[in-house]
Amino acid sequence: MPEHIQDALLIYNLTSGRKRHRRFAEIEQAVRILKDAGIRTELAPTTGPGTATKIARQAVEQHRGMVIACGGDGTINEIVNGLANSDVPMALLPAGTANILAKELGIPWDIPHASRLISPGTVRRIALGIAVPLDGNASDAVPHEGRYFLSVAGAGPDGAVVNGVHADLKKSTGVFAYWVEGIRQLLTYDFSEMRVRSCGQERKATIIVVGRTVNYGGPFKITTNASLFEDSFELLINSRRSRFAYAACLPALWLGTLRQMKGIEAWKATEAICEPANSEPVYAQVDGEPVGRLPLAFRIVPDALSLVTPAAP
Repeated sequence: MPEHIQDALLIYNLTSGRKRHRRFAEIEQAVRILKDAGIRTELAPTTGPGTATKIARQAVEQHRGMVIACGGDGTINEIVNGLANSDVPMALLPAGTANILAKELGIPWDIPHASRLISPGTVRRIALGIAVPLDGNASDAVPHEGRYFLSVAGAGPDGAVVNGVHADLKKSTGVFAYWVEGIRQLLTYDFSEMRVRSCGQERKATIIVVGRTVNYGGPFKITTNASLFEDSFELLINSRRSRFAYAACLPALWLGTLRQMKGIEAWKATEAICEPANSEPVYAQVDGEPVGRLPLAFRIVPDALSLVTPAAP
């Protein structure tokens, strides 16, 4: 960690994920650990959807030395949207329902332990993805200038799951809520087609995964050739419309043989323009957060975020 970083703002969400009853005590322990490492840390709790973005933007305006995100994928996404294109680095203390970034960086799901990795860490400049609405399709979830994402985005069945998951069930059961909604979508989803334009080609697909990370969600790894440290996505699509074909993809995911399945195609790119192929709506998500319907453009924004990564063992 560069010596000039002596202060930090720790943005935390006490309402997300597991072990909520003891998280604040762990955060206080992390603050003491950081203080011993020479980093004064102020706490800033979120108070509702969107507040982490506002707090992170204030941290940039105040020229904070660092922002520490303590929460799940949704909290991290909000903080990233507040820090994007600034010089304020972001570090991570894993919490929440899921945490793709923690898995990607090998950060343990233990707040005090993770806090000990911040001071000796390395600040690396990385690209971000951005989802930009097309045809005046802006909304609160995706403003006209776009919404940044760090790990993964997508459209199709995964977008339907994220947009359909029951908020109260997610709050009380965590990742189980996604499994419930995933099963429901598998039984009822109509697998509407979209057009995907990328690298000078147009493809038909029923799902697209736009990956900046190897890890996707839960135990799954889908865009296995993606990297946070490259200025590109790995894109993966499935062109099949059969729910039985989708059901067959689940064991293939577990076995690491997904790319051998019929209808699967993957490639690297810096942009994908996704539009519904007909009048049926196709829903999208970024970092596990709902962003409404297509059409959207997913684009790489190079040199967009300073990320604190653990030192090599």
